[in-house]
Amino acid sequence: MFGLANPDRFLRFTRPLTPVLWGLAAVLLAAATWFSFIAPEDYQQGDTVRIMFVHVPAATLGLMAYAALGVSSFFALVFRHPLADAAARAAALPGAAFTALALVTGSLWGKPMWGAWWAWGDARLMSVLILFLFYLGYMALRASIDDEAKAARAAAVLGLVGLINLPIVKFSVDWWNTLHQPASLLRADGPSMSAVFLTPLLMMMAAWTALFLAIWLTSIRTEIIRRRVLSIRARRALEA
Repeated sequence: MFGLANPDRFLRFTRPLTPVLWGLAAVLLAAATWFSFIAPEDYQQGDTVRIMFVHVPAATLGLMAYAALGVSSFFALVFRHPLADAAARAAALPGAAFTALALVTGSLWGKPMWGAWWAWGDARLMSVLILFLFYLGYMALRASIDDEAKAARAAAVLGLVGLINLPIVKFSVDWWNTLHQPASLLRADGPSMSAVFLTPLLMMMAAWTALFLAIWLTSIRTEIIRRRVLSIRARRALEA
């Protein structure tokens, strides 16, 4: 496993794996979308319950992507490994997109349920918004520093700090009694939702996980190749 830290080995290993993940994501996404549309209406929420099939996976992948960013930032900062830095950088944009989608769908779901598009006093909403701001801050910091090595170190520190927010997002519904309902999927006594909703939800989460992995690996591969091209250009410029 640690041998994959070598960029050449990583490229060889992920070359056949990446298209498999793209194909798996497409198949799972099609199947999950079908099951989400044939699921019955909820007796309280009606058809708006279907927003859950996008909102919950998007929020989950936003957390997972930041965990990948933060752990990769740790290895990049401590061991100065370029592949770890590439992995952290590659996780930022898809993670931000998933988190933004979670915020938008949460707002759309909240309006009919709570009577408002946004609730500043809700702990889950605010902690997810802070997560999104960490993503934006990470990308903005990297873009604002011309020296790539300095940008990588500064962004890695910010990425590590942002890890503090992940347990806050996860347990906010348990620690504070605000508008968001308590966890209904990851519970000690098992999921509390009906199987007719649980099955398409789990399928959609599997589909989006495969999609994130496909995007992440593709982005890491692209970043490795980009850095090699820049290195070759710089070497040729010195030789000229």
